[in-house]
Amino acid sequence: MGFILISLIVLIGFTSYFLGSLRAKKLRTSNQKNLTSLNHYYGYYVALWAVVPALLILLMITSFKSFFIEQYVLSDFIALGSYTETELSLLFTQIENTALGIKLFDENTILIDDAVNKLNYINKTIENLTYVTVLGLSGLLVLYSLININYKLNSRKIVEKFLLVLYFTCSLVAIMTTVGIIFSLLYETLRFFSQVPITDFLFGLNWSPQRVFVREAGDLDTRDLANAFGAVPLFAGTFLIALIAMCVSVPVGLFTAIYMAEYASPKVRDWAKPIIEILAGIPTVVYGFFAALTVAPLVRDIGQGAGLTVSSESALAAGFVMGIMIIPFISSLSDDVIKSVPQSLREGSYAMGATKRETIVKVLLPAALPGIVGSFLLAVSRAIGETMIVVMAAGLNAKLTANPLDAATTITTQIVVILIGDQEFDSPKTQSAFALGLTLFVVTLALNFIALQVVKKYTERYD
Repeated sequence: MGFILISLIVLIGFTSYFLGSLRAKKLRTSNQKNLTSLNHYYGYYVALWAVVPALLILLMITSFKSFFIEQYVLSDFIALGSYTETELSLLFTQIENTALGIKLFDENTILIDDAVNKLNYINKTIENLTYVTVLGLSGLLVLYSLININYKLNSRKIVEKFLLVLYFTCSLVAIMTTVGIIFSLLYETLRFFSQVPITDFLFGLNWSPQRVFVREAGDLDTRDLANAFGAVPLFAGTFLIALIAMCVSVPVGLFTAIYMAEYASPKVRDWAKPIIEILAGIPTVVYGFFAALTVAPLVRDIGQGAGLTVSSESALAAGFVMGIMIIPFISSLSDDVIKSVPQSLREGSYAMGATKRETIVKVLLPAALPGIVGSFLLAVSRAIGETMIVVMAAGLNAKLTANPLDAATTITTQIVVILIGDQEFDSPKTQSAFALGLTLFVVTLALNFIALQVVKKYTERYD
């Protein structure tokens, strides 16, 4: 229903736009008076009346539809008073499956059959009412807006006010989403720290949350909490792998950007840049396979040939492949930033007798510094948040080490491991994932703040 109805609303919107524009054109040619706005603004005016209220009504119906249907279908079972909320939820799922032809249980056959009939009836009724309400309202508002078009109507101002409200709403949604994420993380994190001291989490050297079990309902062995949630090995692994990745991607990406912007001919640039940017479109699981099947064995063989002890899964292999993956983020953004530096700065530098290398180092790079730092930040964030490559090439062992030839793991990898399968959200093991997420958020925020300060201090301003 949703797709068809939205398609009809969009079709009505396009039709109403042309009707509004045509109405304004006829008024403009039939009388010597001038309209206050251009014809297409009247088209937008009618289209807004046709589409926006209809979508709002559809959103309201969709939001409350599930709750109303569930209460209506389960009314007979609720009246019995012998079912808990969980049992009612499972029962409604059973009724939905039965309506789809999937019958799993035979108990309460009569009541369930009646409920299935009620479900089919209410679904059909709500669907029909939705079509009539939404499309009828849209049609009436189209007629109203067409009649309302006259010489005094300033449709341009109305459209611009709507766009202003739309921009504000989108900004508010983005802000509230961020706030919601922060508070959801903060709530679960505080619950975690109520059981595990924050000092043990931040400075502990052992990470083994699998030791924490809920042996019976509500029975947590608090003895297992001791020395089980030390996140220092995760911090060390995250920064070690990210550091290796940046050591690979920063020089390669930056030098690639300099070559593409200042040295490469237009023909070379036209085919080389798309090829480099293909790296950004490769799924991370493919990089993971490449790291696990090719790079990790190669690193191990080279290390053993040099007489070194190399783990079958190493931070070096994961970091190296991750660095290759994020090269396009640095090279593409840095290339665009360097190309955007005014040509007059280059010509002025050459006029002063500077070489091409001196111009790049002393003029272009300082001028493009904010954008280059931004590309580095994006690359760091991408490296810190990567999971699949680490799982396949670096392993899951939370080991405190600074040796890139050892196995390591990251914060994001452990979050995924913790949240796999059925979870008990009252368990410190599950809540620790939220604590790790909040820590990662704070670290990323700190990196952005430091980068802003660096840019503010070293940015050269050119008028």
